Amino acid sequence: MASLVKYSIIVPVFNRPHEIDELLQSLTHQSYGNFEVLIIEDGSTETCESVYERYTQQLQIRYFFKPNSGPGPSRNFGYQHARGDYFIVFDSDCIVPPEYLSVVDKSLQSKPLDAWGGPDRGHKDFTLLQQAMAFTMSSVITTGGIRGGSKANESFQPRSFNMGISQEVYSKTDGFKFDRFAEDIEFSIRIKKAGFRIGLIPEAYVFHKRRTSLQQFYRQVFNFGRGRVLVGRAHSDAIRITHWFPAFFVLGLFFMLPMLLFWPPIGLLLGGGYVIYAIVLAIFAFRTTQSLRVTLLAIPSAFVQLIGYGFGFLKQILS
Repeated sequence: MASLVKYSIIVPVFNRPHEIDELLQSLTHQSYGNFEVLIIEDGSTETCESVYERYTQQLQIRYFFKPNSGPGPSRNFGYQHARGDYFIVFDSDCIVPPEYLSVVDKSLQSKPLDAWGGPDRGHKDFTLLQQAMAFTMSSVITTGGIRGGSKANESFQPRSFNMGISQEVYSKTDGFKFDRFAEDIEFSIRIKKAGFRIGLIPEAYVFHKRRTSLQQFYRQVFNFGRGRVLVGRAHSDAIRITHWFPAFFVLGLFFMLPMLLFWPPIGLLLGGGYVIYAIVLAIFAFRTTQSLRVTLLAIPSAFVQLIGYGFGFLKQILS
């Protein structure tokens, strides 16, 4: 028997009341109305309870406070209290376009899925650096399109910034197993191994803010690199050659200076490779963003992304 609510939107939040305010504001503009929202406060010292209270008349919304445990267990907590036929998780730093749920509902009616995900994009109101980070995190030139930028990617794995599952998926998998660090990738792998239908809904995108500085961005992608290795230890087939690319990128930079000193032709060849990569990256960035300023910021953003991920990957591999 179907529930009265079709979609349950679950959002874990930790010390980010301003972000959750923007997310909830975007949800008030959904063209599709049969949904509820569950805010899971993960042990925050700066809670968003007052923000939640402002939306109780505009949204079917519930608020839960729990001890800090990380995003994975917090999403599971939300799953346990959700009443919908489908559960959707967003990161608290997302903004959801008005047609998002309408797009998902129409897509599921025409092509039923047990689990799905969608891409992330930069918004025109984001800072230039956030727009640059949004490009580098979704571009084929940096991530290979694995985050939903490629319609043809058969190995697509839903990510927790924009991820939906059916009630049945949760009941048969018990949700997230990792508390953090690539917990969504590990979950997606188990969903697929359990035989469920997984797909990308390209039009079901969200605007994803990212971090506000390159230093914060570095810490985030460093943990992404660590997480990939942890997933590989849980699932032996989860690490492929593409996941080694950031590590090779880091190793190339590390050896470039000694090579320039002791074997100049090889050092120059390495350096030329990075210059060519930066040029190709800039071309892709400008074609995508149509902004010269965002393009100029996309180059350091991409280098920080690859270096951070690569260092995290190598550190975890060697630990």
